[in-house]
Amino acid sequence: MPHVLRHLLHELQLALLKVVIRLLPGARPPMVFAGAGSAVQMCHTLADIGTRRLLVVTDAVLVRLGVVAPLLEALRARGIDCAVYDGVEPDPTHAQVEAGIALARQSGSEAVLAVGGGSPMDAAKIIAACMTNNVAPAALVGNFKVKKDPLPLYAIPTTAGTGAEVTVAAVITDTVAQAKLAVVDGKLVPRMAALDGSLMLGLPPAVTAASGMDALTHAVESFVSRFADEKTQPLSLAATQMVFTHLPRACAAGDDLAARQAMALAATYAGMAFSRASVGYVHAIAHNLGGLYHTPHGLANAIVLPHILDFYAQAAAAQLAELARAIGAADAATAESQAATAFMARVRELARTVGIPERLASLREADIPELARRAMAEAQGFYPVPRFMSHAQCEAILRKLLP
Repeated sequence: MPHVLRHLLHELQLALLKVVIRLLPGARPPMVFAGAGSAVQMCHTLADIGTRRLLVVTDAVLVRLGVVAPLLEALRARGIDCAVYDGVEPDPTHAQVEAGIALARQSGSEAVLAVGGGSPMDAAKIIAACMTNNVAPAALVGNFKVKKDPLPLYAIPTTAGTGAEVTVAAVITDTVAQAKLAVVDGKLVPRMAALDGSLMLGLPPAVTAASGMDALTHAVESFVSRFADEKTQPLSLAATQMVFTHLPRACAAGDDLAARQAMALAATYAGMAFSRASVGYVHAIAHNLGGLYHTPHGLANAIVLPHILDFYAQAAAAQLAELARAIGAADAATAESQAATAFMARVRELARTVGIPERLASLREADIPELARRAMAEAQGFYPVPRFMSHAQCEAILRKLLP
């Protein structure tokens, strides 16, 4: 299809999607517990509301590090029977999710608690939805396909990045197609979330950096989105300010509780913003780098973000200038184009400071046409980007990431 026709189709689909979103009821926001000790507090609350059989979805690393044990102790002390599924790995697959569903059925679980980063939370969301809808995970891939409310779902994030504890989306990996696929529905938002910075103390700097840049990507893409509004913009701005202030501290001093707690809040604010305003080409490309090379999502976002901001520079100059003023990179007297350029420079500076590489070591020239095709197919009609991208432009950006 010629570029002009693809652009027109994109505009028509976006207009239709905007109408659909306005007609649908908004996602119910979760009850949020915040601060050191809030995870145990939420566990006690689950008992208070009558939870008796709970599936805890996590990963083996967190179990081995002892992060999950105090939570299980708090739950079991209050009479909650816990089945633990720790088979989730980065980029959870259909097989991993189906194993979680099988354990939920076997244990008679009536609710699901996700403990971990984005992968356990994604898996938990899909498990909870499959249980009540009595379908395989593949049946939920796409938009608004969760017909019945999932099992009651709760989240305790252990990284500050994805914001999955408050978002409408979950991602599952198709190992055959080597693709990451999204399940998007307002019913996937957890009922409660605990933002407990004490669970994030001691995270390795590389994990902290990639997670934090993931949160920044959510904040920036939602702010420049054509669906951004008076509800999302303050959240995006606050998240951006908090990442620039606290991410370097969290990376440099892993035991800085104040920085960890601030980053947890930043990730949640950014998650709330992009759940309504959506994301853009950074995610379209990053998802497909993850699907083909298993590149961690936060790292892929961090590497791609500066190049997409360059692409958006003129179309989103006003928004980028506002972000620059919010982080102190420009003031009211600074010309819009100069302020936008200053913000983009600060993004690159932050990435360098926290150790994000400029290029992707696993990227191969031969894969670029297919990666671009997949990224454009993902973005087509669903991402309200400020500037439309052609296949050739996407290939050119990908080549800038070659090692």
